Amino acid sequence: MAAVGFCGDWFIFTCDKKLVAVHTKQSRDPFVFDCSTAERKPRSTQDNNHSDGGASEETGSDRVLAFAVSPSGKLLALTDDTKRLVLFNCEPSWQCISVRWVVRRCTSLVFSHAEDELLVADKSGDVYSFSVVESQREGELKMGHLSMLLAVTMSPDDRYIITADRDEKIRVSHLRSPYNIQSFCLGHQQFVSALLVPAQSHCLLSGSGDGTVKLWEYESGRRLQSWDLRELEDPPSSEPDKEKKPTVSHISTSPDGCHVAVQCEKVSAVQFFTLMQDSEKRLVPHSRLSLPHCPLDMTFDPVGRLWVLMDSDDAPLQVYTYTQSSWESDAPSPEFNTVTEAFRPHWETLDATTRTSSSSEHLYKTSFDNVAVYLQRKQQRLEEQQVKRTRTQESNNRRKKKKMSGGRAPSST
Repeated sequence: MAAVGFCGDWFIFTCDKKLVAVHTKQSRDPFVFDCSTAERKPRSTQDNNHSDGGASEETGSDRVLAFAVSPSGKLLALTDDTKRLVLFNCEPSWQCISVRWVVRRCTSLVFSHAEDELLVADKSGDVYSFSVVESQREGELKMGHLSMLLAVTMSPDDRYIITADRDEKIRVSHLRSPYNIQSFCLGHQQFVSALLVPAQSHCLLSGSGDGTVKLWEYESGRRLQSWDLRELEDPPSSEPDKEKKPTVSHISTSPDGCHVAVQCEKVSAVQFFTLMQDSEKRLVPHSRLSLPHCPLDMTFDPVGRLWVLMDSDDAPLQVYTYTQSSWESDAPSPEFNTVTEAFRPHWETLDATTRTSSSSEHLYKTSFDNVAVYLQRKQQRLEEQQVKRTRTQESNNRRKKKKMSGGRAPSST
């Protein structure tokens, strides 16, 4: 997994098995956490549950799967392929608070806004709650879906857990009693891959494998807007490409909640929207930023600039600033140079297959037209039977002619 984020003034990026933090304001040594050398699960507490379909703990790859930053930017949590859940304190200096273990490999994590709880969603469809205050306590099962969870977030007042799964569902559940479902946000035609509650807002943004971004009033489940990203391309998609639906891989908002950036897999562009938070909340398309390479991840920094990580060896990082109603590439700044200098040695250790290993193609469901297959096979059987009957009839006719010819009396002279 190659991903980026900000934890206060620390620029965060993950490269395969490592998490690296670089301070953008002060001359401080980068913090590096390598999962391959981290604490391993004691044998006495190892479980034998391999129902997640993956390898056991001993054969995990230690690759970072997901990370989350707390609202204050003082805490960070990550989870890896060996089922670790690692909690860090970022300020005043980096410190590993705890290493705990999850039951199955995780797909998404989120801190509560009170920063006393960490919610972890996994590939089996379960959400576990881990205490931040009691940092050694094991996780507790909070709720579950019937299919793989792909995203989890929370409402700003910590009242609701919002989860999204492979079966196109978004569920809004009460945090303190998750069996009590507040609403469902239904309307996506493919797996829901991204969720975000914008800053200073009580609405929900979602992205999907169906190539749309939707705006919801999540308490009621009412859909406010839906945008097909293909229709916003300039020029629009050509006829052969119309069936190719871009998969929304990430949605991010600026600190003030006004600017929304949407990233899609294998699309060399970022679609920007403006979130209008007046009496009627609206998501208004703003502009489309073309990129020199496909983006792998993106994040806004504390002052509202967009940092984009791209699949490129020459220039993997680029910063964009909103000026005069458009997003423009920044000239290299001292802080950008500091980040790039610390970033590049780790980036160079990754090959292209590792950088792009987060493809979601396997999440699409394949549909089968059973009726058409049945009719085709039925027609084939009828044709075979007709050929067989024809051959049998021809054979019978030949035998009758031969019998009649052999049994005729000789003529008299």
